[in-house]
Amino acid sequence: MANMKLLAVLALVQLLSCLHVHGVSASVDMPTATSGGGSCHVSGYLPGQSGNCNPEHGSTCCVNGHRYPQYKCSPPVSAETPAILTINSFAEGGDGGGKSFCDNRYHKDSELVVALSTGWLRLDGTNRCNKMIRINGNGQSVTAKVVDECDSVYGCDKEHNFEPPCPNNDVDASPAVWKALGLNGNIGEFKVTWSDV
Repeated sequence: MANMKLLAVLALVQLLSCLHVHGVSASVDMPTATSGGGSCHVSGYLPGQSGNCNPEHGSTCCVNGHRYPQYKCSPPVSAETPAILTINSFAEGGDGGGKSFCDNRYHKDSELVVALSTGWLRLDGTNRCNKMIRINGNGQSVTAKVVDECDSVYGCDKEHNFEPPCPNNDVDASPAVWKALGLNGNIGEFKVTWSDV
């Protein structure tokens, strides 16, 4: 009888470990699926705080009291790293918030620039600030300069446009990158792959 209960508990744990969970209110370390052979776990939850959020480009604004997952890692980088492409204005007054993390300046919407999730920018042992990456999607390819961090740990404050932390697999790209890939920025998100150049 005890063995059956133990098997049932183990089966439940295995089932829960396969779920991709967002916005869970419990502080458990749930893995997220990655196709690169590794995993990245939720490292905590940030309590939401609303404020003066610029909703340009469909930005998601924080909600008071909501708990947002935080990641101090990203999936492993490969020659074809799966990611979600989002759109962002790095221009002064745009929805990107302040100046870019890597070079402390603003960038025109016509520049081929991106922000990477925290783990990909600098926490995986490779500093990608001011480096070029190749993004593939929609049958097109473009190289872009990494100028900013799409913060996967902090958010819901003025510095982050009162937006929640980014997912751990985000390539936040300028309108010029979207245009080079032949994409309409109004769709909000698009599955792509990327690699170091």
